[in-house]
Amino acid sequence: MNDLNTVIEISNLNKRFKSIVAVNNLNLKVLKGDVFGFLGPNGAGKSTTIRLLLSLIAPNSGTINIFGYSLKEHRKKILTRVGAIVEKPDFYNYLSAYKNLEILAKISGIGVKRTKIFELLELVGLKERYKGKVKTYSHGMKQRLGIAQALLHNPELIILDEPTTGLDPFGMKEIRDLIIRLSKEENKTIFLSSHILSEIEMIADRMVIINKGSTIVEGEVKELLNTDSFKVMFEVNNIDASKSALENTKWYKKIESIKGNNLTVTLEQNEISEINRLLVEKGIAVSAVIPKRSLEEYFLKITSEAD
Repeated sequence: MNDLNTVIEISNLNKRFKSIVAVNNLNLKVLKGDVFGFLGPNGAGKSTTIRLLLSLIAPNSGTINIFGYSLKEHRKKILTRVGAIVEKPDFYNYLSAYKNLEILAKISGIGVKRTKIFELLELVGLKERYKGKVKTYSHGMKQRLGIAQALLHNPELIILDEPTTGLDPFGMKEIRDLIIRLSKEENKTIFLSSHILSEIEMIADRMVIINKGSTIVEGEVKELLNTDSFKVMFEVNNIDASKSALENTKWYKKIESIKGNNLTVTLEQNEISEINRLLVEKGIAVSAVIPKRSLEEYFLKITSEAD
């Protein structure tokens, strides 16, 4: 019996290109409603895996089940429920956003009403620019139009391959907010491949890290990052006095590094204000307190251990 809560299940997946092993015995599971982060260094096999998920290429061995069905046996049934952006979306640059979506819907054989197209343009924040030619759009606007394109047939699963690549911070925030809205308000399951680790940390519920085509670790982001304990960097005006201030405290042995005017200590959440108060009481000016617990550190630690 199929698990109705599992949207994607990959088991022992392998893909070779002649002598190159791109995907090596990969395993992962995406649950219904997930914003699922798919992470790995360059060459880890992420893009190959996405092409396998979309049936653009075939695996050498292993299985892919989507919505409880075998992709190999039920390709058409599955893909009608999937939307995707692989690399950058392409459009007719001299036509408007509205006209692009209208044409793409007709080419795909999707019966989409005018009101539905406007709803999608509003969802991705482009309704006010629906008449504007796509050639006048910023990179971020084109990415959002690409997501609207992927939503034309109202898919349950959306696969996004590096959707924030090349965007400025504002554009990245727009895409991040849109992904959250698609998940929370539109009840979509999102499979998100990205190199922007901080973005995954902010929006993903669960994630997998792969390296050399294999699963290294998988689970809930909060659990994997261990939110109870993390490194905190204090930027101070007197590093020697700061070190002395901590010498007879429980934190002295937890000092991770001292570089320039930066003192990094492993702390629990409730200890940050305590150590900051201690330094200030000792006459030390603290100009910045920067938590260093991040997905990037975890990612680097896990992938280096796997090498």
